[in-house]
Amino acid sequence: MKNENKHNRPKYSLEFRQDAAKLVLEKGYSQQQAADHLGVSLSAMGRWVRAERKPSVMGSVTKKISVTLGEHDELIRLRKENEQLRMEREILKKTAVFFAKETE
Repeated sequence: MKNENKHNRPKYSLEFRQDAAKLVLEKGYSQQQAADHLGVSLSAMGRWVRAERKPSVMGSVTKKISVTLGEHDELIRLRKENEQLRMEREILKKTAVFFAKETE
């Protein structure tokens, strides 16, 4: 697939997404009204609202696990940081092996 055919989603800040979801959850707007008012797609609004809702109990044993938008952004940041640290550790391991051979 060529890059020309891909849809580029607009990037919205965490604060914008949270405020948009609050219009629905706290201010009584419908998802359609909020999406129209802010000029975003209805599907994006739906995702943001679902992400901001509190986790609900689906039964006596099972709980639905969900994360808020803030938690999602932090999770992405931490995953990137984790990958960076793993790469640095691998470089240090190789460096230690190199210097160990040099001293022999």
